[in-house]
Order: sequence, then structure tokens, then C-alpha cells
Amino acid sequence: MSDESQSVTPPVTNAAVETFGLTRHYGNLTALKSLDLTINKGDLFGFIGSNGAGKTTTLRILSTFLSPSNGTARVMGHNVVKEADQVRRILGYMPDFFGVYKDMEVTEYLDFFAACYRIGASKRQQTINDVLELVGLSEKKGAFIGALSRGMQQRIGLARVLVHDPQILLLDEPASGLDPRARIEMMAILQELQRIGKTIIISSHILSELETLCNRVAIIEKGGLIYSGPVQGVQSQFSRKQAYRVGVAENLEKAAKLLRESTEISDVELQEDESRIRVELIDPKANASIIASIIVNSGFELTALEREEMNLEDVFLQVTRGETQ
Repeated sequence: MSDESQSVTPPVTNAAVETFGLTRHYGNLTALKSLDLTINKGDLFGFIGSNGAGKTTTLRILSTFLSPSNGTARVMGHNVVKEADQVRRILGYMPDFFGVYKDMEVTEYLDFFAACYRIGASKRQQTINDVLELVGLSEKKGAFIGALSRGMQQRIGLARVLVHDPQILLLDEPASGLDPRARIEMMAILQELQRIGKTIIISSHILSELETLCNRVAIIEKGGLIYSGPVQGVQSQFSRKQAYRVGVAENLEKAAKLLRESTEISDVELQEDESRIRVELIDPKANASIIASIIVNSGFELTALEREEMNLEDVFLQVTRGETQ
């Protein structure tokens, strides 16, 4: 058998999305700079960055709506430029601002998009029932879209991108403009979608929710990737200071004054409302034993010594101010 007649099996990989040197220019503006990113199958992946950082540009390239200036991107092994049709079949994209036909009924609206994906008429009704159940709007089948709340319209938009059962979802600010209850409902739906095997990529400014929702995140700034990995790894990579909260049995102010005299401590803040002293060490590699020694050797009874953890919002503010440079 000749080499030409043998099919080449692609290497087995756990990657759902990969970008290699992905770059996009708009005239003299560089929106993306050599972005190398890997998102694994089954990830609920948070994509974080300031306005104009390159998040939406990346999502539009992955969804085949925009071509890169340089570099490549693959979705489930398919090149987004050369194999755009295959990518569209396995991907659902929900942009930040999407149009809804407010004079259409919910079922009519979803039926239209199901037909666009060439889902047969005999299967469309069951498909619509399934996606409405998934987003919790089965009782709204006959409602006009214009009569629905903002949160419900967002969920209808999500149902729309689910009608062709995509393996990967790209969601640009899915909780934008929603009240707290609607955001909680949306997050619960996304967790269920991950549970049933979808790979989900979310661009969002609501960092506290991404921190609890996502298993991995990427931080992008000025078109360049700053971090990509587990949510839990963010602090260890970017924390430049060791901060602790200290409790003593009595004389909190006196203990705080003593700590301020240490040359190994950069900052001491008295938090009287919580009966704690917040202490920052100069050396990021130092540990709490320094604080414990000062307190105990000076005759105080140490009642608490807790490391202060950085959250995702702390890290984002730090890296976008350039403090990691």
C-alpha cells in the first residue's frame, strides 16, 4: 500500500483548544501578541482581562468569525481557518451582545436556529424541549421573547447555542447585566453543562464567581498571556508578599507596636474590629515563624496566626497594575 493511500491518525491529545503564536493586528494596533494557550477537554475555563486586553478578539478567532494575522488556533484538532466548517459544527459561541427577535415566541426562535443547523424537522421539537429544560425555561415555550426578563433572555441565548449539541462553548460575558439571582442561576447552568461533558470558556469581569466556578483560568493583558493554569496556582505564582493575621490574648495595640519595630516586617495594620493584626513580611519566602517568635518571646499569648490568601481579584488588580514586572 502506498504512503498516499494511508490515513494519518492525529496524535491523541486532551486539548480541546490550542493556540500557537496567535496574533491579531488592527492597523497599527496589536490586539493579540503571540498567544500560546491550551484548554483541556472538560475544563470550565475563565478568560480574564481588562477591556481591550484581547479576550473578545481571541474568542472571535476561535469561533471562526475573525482570522488571525499570524499564528494558528485549533478546536478539537481542527484548524479554525482551514477547517472552519468543522469547527462551527462542534462549537457554540455566545457573544456579549447578541440580538434576539423579541416578537418571536421562544419555541419559534429556537426552531429557526435549529433549522439553520440542519436539524431535521422530526428532531427539532425534542431538541428544543431538551435545551429549554437544561436552561430551566421549559414553562416559557410559548412566551414572547420580548416579554422575558434580561436573565431569561440570556438563558434563551444560551439555549440557542446549545441546539446543535456543541462540544465546546465560548461565552463572552454571559452574566453581563444580570441581577444577583439571575447570575446565580446562570452559574448553576454552566456547572451542569460541565458535568455533562461540555468544555466551557467564559470571558467575564465577575472574578469572584469565576474563582468558585472555574477549574482553570488565563489572565491576558495588552494582548499577551500573563498566566494560564489552575485557579489555585494563581496565588503561588503572583504573590509578592507574605501577609498574616495575628491574634493575641490581650494588649493588641502593644503587640502591634512591637511588630512594627521588627526589620523583617514591612507593614503592620491594627484591625481592632476583628481583634487581629495584619502583618506583611519583607521577604516573600519567609514564613510565619518570624512573627510567632517575636510575639511569644515578648511574653504575649498567641491565639491566632493565619496566612492571608490572595483571591483572583487581588491577583488581577496586581498584575494589571504591573506589580509583577
